[in-house]
Amino acid sequence: MTHFTTTVHVDGMTCGHCVASVTEELEALEGVETVSVELNAGGTSQVMIASSRKLKHEAISEAVAEAGYLVIDNNA
Repeated sequence: MTHFTTTVHVDGMTCGHCVASVTEELEALEGVETVSVELNAGGTSQVMIASSRKLKHEAISEAVAEAGYLVIDNNA
């Protein structure tokens, strides 16, 4: 199975609850296996997504927005 890693930068997360919300929304995307967040409280946090397929930029941005945050860049 091919694995993909996508890294995005998310603005506005400040705590563990923020991380949990973003993680939950991203894990709901088809093909997502794991989500890892490097929290930078009040700044830009790095989110790494491991998946079994290539993820669409729009799907990632929409999932993060559903959690209440904004993707400020995306290499998907």
